[in-house]
Amino acid sequence: MDHHIRTTINYYDDPRGGSPPTPVYVGSTQVNNSRPMIATPVTVTDITGSEAAFALDTHGFQYCFQPTPFSAFYDDQQTAKDYYRECERLIRALTSTSNVLAFDHKIRRGPFHWHSIKENNAASRGPLHRAHVDQSYDGAVLRLREQFPSEPNFTALSQKRWQIINIWRPLRPILKDPFALCSARPQRNEPWTVKPNPGHKWYYKYHQHPSEVVLFKCFDGDLTCPTRRVPHCAVVDPGHINAENRESVEVRCLVFY
Repeated sequence: MDHHIRTTINYYDDPRGGSPPTPVYVGSTQVNNSRPMIATPVTVTDITGSEAAFALDTHGFQYCFQPTPFSAFYDDQQTAKDYYRECERLIRALTSTSNVLAFDHKIRRGPFHWHSIKENNAASRGPLHRAHVDQSYDGAVLRLREQFPSEPNFTALSQKRWQIINIWRPLRPILKDPFALCSARPQRNEPWTVKPNPGHKWYYKYHQHPSEVVLFKCFDGDLTCPTRRVPHCAVVDPGHINAENRESVEVRCLVFY
């Protein structure tokens, strides 16, 4: 049985005139995001049973059955030590490269209104109900330079194909605020935020379990690839508004070819 969701996606409400979006401030304890958004009606398609039809280089995202023995996700140091290695092995198995570096992660387990918490809301980080890409193309290059500040290393890596791929895993079965992804094929990118487009096609997996991960591109340096980045966000499922808060872990990886 399909569980397609008729809901809304919060897109950037562009004031026109050429002004850039309001900056998002991300600190160690507080995240402030006051960008104007517009709720746009969409249908988010449940891909359960059709997972194999979606791949990184055709849609920009890919689902995998990948159970994990790791459980200490609330220990940042242990996660970086052990779970990062697991994520690197998965990407190596799914791509044609052996050169993968996991470099960051986010745990989300807070309420949907966490942005409105006045103090230390980063400790209650919850689902992000705003369509976005984690960084612009220029932002991806800045991230690469941050990880490899040596000019010879940066130059050598940036001249070949490289990517940023995220691995998203629920920490318990999800009904509330499922994670939705927009097929990367038919749209143009906006830095950090996404404007409405009736051609967007959104997908998710109903009742996604911790053994089911989704990989998605945040950047691909191959200019000829039609899927260079994937807008994504949490969406409201009207049928599960009162379910338990979503819990998830997301690891970001640099991938070199």
